[in-house]
Amino acid sequence: MHEVAIMDEAVRMAVDTAKSSGASRVLGLRLRIGTLSGVVPEAMRFAFDVVCRGTMAEGASLEIESVPASCWCAQCRKEFECADLLNECPRCLNVSGELRRGRELEIASVELE
Repeated sequence: MHEVAIMDEAVRMAVDTAKSSGASRVLGLRLRIGTLSGVVPEAMRFAFDVVCRGTMAEGASLEIESVPASCWCAQCRKEFECADLLNECPRCLNVSGELRRGRELEIASVELE
């Protein structure tokens, strides 16, 4: 379960930010996770509770924003939602492999006290 290692690093970064800012604790963490990132949000939620224990982030809230995947159609010059890396444009049926969103795995914000 690589989600534990990912969440451990995210919490470490949030705690480091709190310490360098002179904050007393981490109140919340907001993550952006793409639907094609390979990360399971529910596993991240479980890991969050585990890795926060005994840190400045213990008791913090976790918000996960799901980022839907979208591809770019060069023919129509528009984005469209997609399920994986190779998809047909729903307008012109051109096959697109240019993924614009959906692989995100990032800290969007950290709330400190």
